[in-house]
This record gives sequence, C-alpha cells and structure tokens, in this order.
Amino acid sequence: MTVLILGGAGYIGSHATDEFLARGYDVAVVDNLSTGHRAAVADKARFYQGDIRDKAFLTDVFTQEKNIEGVMHFCAYSLVSESMSKPLMYFENNVGGAMTLLDVMQDFDVKHIVFSSTAATFGIPEEMPITEKTPQNPINPYGESKLIMEKMMAWQAAATDMTYVALRYFNVAGAKHDGSIGEAHKNETHLIPIILQVALGQRDKIMIYGDDYQTEDGTCVRDYIGMTDLIDAHIKSIEYLKAGGQSDAFNLGTKTGYSNLQVLETARQVTGHAIPSEIGPRRIGDPDALIADSSKAQKILAWTPTEKLADIIKNAWTWHQNHPLNQTYHF
Repeated sequence: MTVLILGGAGYIGSHATDEFLARGYDVAVVDNLSTGHRAAVADKARFYQGDIRDKAFLTDVFTQEKNIEGVMHFCAYSLVSESMSKPLMYFENNVGGAMTLLDVMQDFDVKHIVFSSTAATFGIPEEMPITEKTPQNPINPYGESKLIMEKMMAWQAAATDMTYVALRYFNVAGAKHDGSIGEAHKNETHLIPIILQVALGQRDKIMIYGDDYQTEDGTCVRDYIGMTDLIDAHIKSIEYLKAGGQSDAFNLGTKTGYSNLQVLETARQVTGHAIPSEIGPRRIGDPDALIADSSKAQKILAWTPTEKLADIIKNAWTWHQNHPLNQTYHF
C-alpha cells in the first residue's frame, strides 16, 4: 500500500512520513517547500516537489505512483493572524488545493483520504469540553477555510465512493523522541517552541498574552496533544477507512487543559532554566479555553493518547537542543 503524504516536508507531515515508513508502509511525499524542509523527509520516501493546486503536476504524481491507496492531507496555510490579514490567500490555497486534490483523486479512483482539520473550526465554543457535535462557528479565515474543506469532502463522499476522516487537532506540540525531526518554523508562533527558544537564549523572555481570562490563573487554557499520539491517530484513521469504515470526523486531544503559566512552569522544570516571562495584553480572538472530548476517536479508532505535557516538552526540548538555530535542519 502506497500512502501519499501531501505536505510531508512540514512539521506534522515529516513525522507522519517517518512513522508510516517505520510501520512498513510504502510512502510518497509531495511538498512545495514553501514552509517545509527537504531534509526532514526520510530517504526511503519518494519525493515530489510541487504544489497541489497545480493539477498537471498532481496528475503526474498520481500517474507515476500507480498504487496509491490512501492520501494524507497536511498541506495548508495555518497561521490565524496571517489569515486575518490575507483571507483570500487562505481560501485560494487551502480550499483551492483541496478542490484540485479531490478532482485528481476521483480521476485515479483513489478512495481514501485523511484530512488535517483543526479545533479552529469551532471558533469560541458553546460548550467545554468540545465534542464533535459542538457547533462549528469559525472566527477567522483559517478556521473557515478548514471547515469549507471538511464540507467539500463530505459532499464528495456523498456523491462518490470516496471515504474520508477529518481529524480536528487541538494544540499539537512535541517532536520525535530521539530529536531527529521536530518543529522548525522560520517565524515561530507556537507557545512551546517560543518558550524553549528563551531557554536556549535565543529570546530574552516569553510574552504571555493576557492574565484576565475566565480560568484558574487568568491565562488561556489549551489541550496539548503530542506528536507521537497525533500520528498514531492518522495511521489508525487510514486503516479504519481501508477496513470499510464510514466517513467521519474526530477530535484529537487529551481532555486535559493546561494554562499558559502551567506550560511555562512545566518547561522550567523540564529544561532546568528560569525562562523569564512577562504578561502582555490579550490578543484578539483568543478563547478562554479549548479542551477536546476525544472519546469518539478512542471508541471508533481505538486511539488513546499517552503523552503527558512534560513528555511533549521533553521531546521538543531534545529537538531544540539538537537544532539550536531552529531555522532549518542541520545534520
């Protein structure tokens, strides 16, 4: 079975490529390298550089890879603040890319896709923890584009024999346990890697945005899912579809929330560094808390998250220590 991993040179995609190979799958990777790193793609995977919005390119990939049985879709723009200032870019890339992909999949009779969705489709949730039945009301173009992609796949599945799984991530963090691959963004926006950059002396301090939220310590609360657990859910999802499972959507989280200050304190304990911090003003659009109820995934996919917050930070810390420049991969 060949799994085609779109966005396989990116943070999540590179970990998926690595783990699918480790479990004996044949893997092909597509990435335009706009944010991904060619060096992050395992040598055993066949690599194609190009953009999935380019139908001629994608058609050529499917022509060469004659045994594709499933697609992992990780290639989408994902910065909330950027989506607010460049909404059309997000719809053109995320929605347009998905449309081209589904078209080519139909042309080549590829029936299964696992799609990287997001908790951002829920916006400011009406209930906590968030279940799959919680109303989806995005508050930014990024979340809106992902919700449109979910709906496109649902309509395509209803019209054809294609089946899909949409995995709605909460806060993904961490790295492969040995620190060989990890999170390497040129302009980092995620809390844990920024905290670890302070521990490495690359930043003077970490800014905590807001301490007046309706939470125990006043800072935002988020549900963190480790990279190992996340990729395990993707593998279980494609196996579920191949076994005849029906199209569905699943929340991926741990049902445990950690405040920004709790994350910071855990990082201090893991790294042994003081990690200076400062409280700043709130950012627009940050909900007080986002916590997943992932019991549906645990029941249907037989998926159980195992990584605790300290484990997640420990793995990320190993990566950052091995790659202190954090600009690209240095082997």
